[in-house]
Amino acid sequence: MALLHRATLHPTKLDLLAAWLPGRPWFARPTGVSAEPAGVDVVSRGAYRFDDPAGEVGIETMLVGVADGPVHQVPLTYRAAPLDGADDWLVGTTEHSVLGPRWVYDGCVDPVYVAALAHAILTGSGQAEQYFEVDGRREVREPTVTILVSGAGDLNVPPVGAVRRVVDEDRTLIDTDSVELVVVRRPGAGAAGAAGVTLSGRWDGQPTTVPLAYAKRL
Repeated sequence: MALLHRATLHPTKLDLLAAWLPGRPWFARPTGVSAEPAGVDVVSRGAYRFDDPAGEVGIETMLVGVADGPVHQVPLTYRAAPLDGADDWLVGTTEHSVLGPRWVYDGCVDPVYVAALAHAILTGSGQAEQYFEVDGRREVREPTVTILVSGAGDLNVPPVGAVRRVVDEDRTLIDTDSVELVVVRRPGAGAAGAAGVTLSGRWDGQPTTVPLAYAKRL
């Protein structure tokens, strides 16, 4: 389960993504939108979360759009300190009103996200339940993305180990010691599928289920 805080972020996640997204090789800019970061108006289409078993790293995958353009999938991790060797994958830093400074990374290079994604797909566990603590009671937050896993059910998922290689294109390929993962950057854009177990989802404005990620044991 993912514990959320009723807090503010400065700058906000969408502010960070507005400046960061235009530099990604998989970003599809709608016709007529300025090439400058300031000209990008990013809106959220939904999000889903995984759990870090250690409780140290926040893991959230955001689905965002720009004007009338396609939806982009951005896995994010939130850390209390910089991640060694990941400067090129830093989305930005923000101040969390409860937790303090947060370093926000593209999760595809973060071993905590990679392990969580592999576990969610291969075991079929899907996304984490989200909740707030309110006066000692748990208040569940309804998800904005419905997640489905097909072909899963392996309870003996090996440790992912090190992230060996990340190829960041229209689909981001993540190679680890034991699992190969693919993250679909523009879900529903008609990209060809990949081998392995499939994580799919739907959200408001996307009534049919589309692939979000794939996992294959090596």
